[in-house]
Amino acid sequence: MSRLEAKKPSICRREPLTGERAGARLAALRGLLTSCYGPAGRLKQLHNGRGGPVAATSHSAALLAGLPVSHPVLKVLTAAVRNHVACFSDGGLFTAILCCNLVENVQRLGLTPTTVIRLNKHLLSLCTRYLKSEVCACRIPVDFGSTQILLSLVRSILTSKPACMLIAKEIDHISTLILKAFLLTIPENAQEHIILGKSIIVPLKGQRVIDSAVLPGILIEVSEVQLMKILPIKKSDSFKVAVFCVSLSGDLSDTGEGTLLVSYGVSLENAALDQLFNLGKQLVSDHVDLVLCQKVIHPSLKQFLRTHQIIAVDRIGVSLMEPLSKVTGTQPIGSLGSISPSSYGTVKDLCIAKFGCKHFFHLIPNKATVCSLLLCNRNDTAWDELKLTCQTALHALQLTVKEPYVLLGGGCTETHLVAYIRHKTRNEPESVLRDERCSQTELQLITEAFCSALESLAGSLEHDGGEVLTDGKYGHFWSVQANLPSAVNWPDLPSRCGCGLYSSQEELSWSFLRSARHPFRPQTCLSHEAKGSANTLTLDCFTAKLSGLQVAVETASLILDLSCVIEDTN
Repeated sequence: MSRLEAKKPSICRREPLTGERAGARLAALRGLLTSCYGPAGRLKQLHNGRGGPVAATSHSAALLAGLPVSHPVLKVLTAAVRNHVACFSDGGLFTAILCCNLVENVQRLGLTPTTVIRLNKHLLSLCTRYLKSEVCACRIPVDFGSTQILLSLVRSILTSKPACMLIAKEIDHISTLILKAFLLTIPENAQEHIILGKSIIVPLKGQRVIDSAVLPGILIEVSEVQLMKILPIKKSDSFKVAVFCVSLSGDLSDTGEGTLLVSYGVSLENAALDQLFNLGKQLVSDHVDLVLCQKVIHPSLKQFLRTHQIIAVDRIGVSLMEPLSKVTGTQPIGSLGSISPSSYGTVKDLCIAKFGCKHFFHLIPNKATVCSLLLCNRNDTAWDELKLTCQTALHALQLTVKEPYVLLGGGCTETHLVAYIRHKTRNEPESVLRDERCSQTELQLITEAFCSALESLAGSLEHDGGEVLTDGKYGHFWSVQANLPSAVNWPDLPSRCGCGLYSSQEELSWSFLRSARHPFRPQTCLSHEAKGSANTLTLDCFTAKLSGLQVAVETASLILDLSCVIEDTN
């Protein structure tokens, strides 16, 4: 079709970061995300001008999905963070805020992007090597013979999302359920390479959080009318199951633009019903006990199966097909032709369950690697946030199996890294100056910008006007209330550091965060006693945080290296 208007030339914008518009928008995004960070973060209300649902959240996945951005720099940043969250679920706000801090800090220096990117890459490798080393004092190995560290990790993730609206008792209950659901997905005879099962989150809104539960197997919601038609079956052995992913409604397939030739006197509806009844007869002869269909089952076929003591449940949906394959041990049947005996699966038991006002058909597997987390909360908004947070916690546990470590949370890993980097670059600068071909001044400027970005990120955890301190022994994060009297006794103020590992009763010296201080070497290697107190700690997922650190630095380098943006305005 011919154009109604002439095609407009593309717009080329040079130095996209130098304009005031880009700086203001980057600062606005940083301010918005910073205000949501941590357990005391403020919630954001998401809604559009055309109506629709309203959500209150501080979760990065929900925020970035509902936040329209138009500037190219912000598009690059949000795309990188959303991709990180899609892969690791956790650490979205950490990644985005750190990236914004790095870009803003470096812009003020006036150094060439090449030098900045090269030195930032070196500082990143310094951080990752230390975090992966055995002497790292903010990394704790996970002992899978105990649940302490895993429970602390889950509890820390739940506590960081205030929109879940949970009290302490509910946080403990949900943390225990999440860990139980995760453990049920691990095969009993786990080998070196294990394949984890699946946890299905089943919604039950408007109920008490404490009523949430975990059940092995799958819960399939059914109406009360369907429930009345399901006949009770009792067997001493397992139940034979047929799972269909094809429609059993008898409808004709869409022929598209083709032509369907039908012989004279042939009824398509009757032919389809005959095919369904032939299928039903085979199911009866093969002694099938349960038929599950992703789509619709014809009422006549349902009645036929019911008369032969076969339970039929339809409209299950595509989301349960994969879990059903794991529970029954077979692949869904995709045709109406003759069925091979190997296409049937089995389950250990069938029963009816009722939670709140909902009825469920409960399939109990022979080997439980699939479980259902029945999740309750007071209202839709709180339930949606809790669901996202539970998914994040389950994913964090899965990542911990792959890399069995956790990092100290509460800002302590960030401030400890700052102390380590400053000491390392101040006392061992020769190798950096030689390898990166930079001056001593450039190294100090970039190091200070990098450390300041991490300190600002840690300081974002304080939202109530309090003072943030660091100690001179461990380099940990400490928070105290604002406007303190001059004659205050410092050891009496912060009872424990941000992660909860150390107490203020030790002989420690403090300084304000981001204040001038002589670099010191923070104590490395956690003591055995410190590792033993893991049940009271605030922890972060090791894999997610390490990836977030890498994504933040690499995305900041990409943004700083942008020389022009070509935009098609048509």
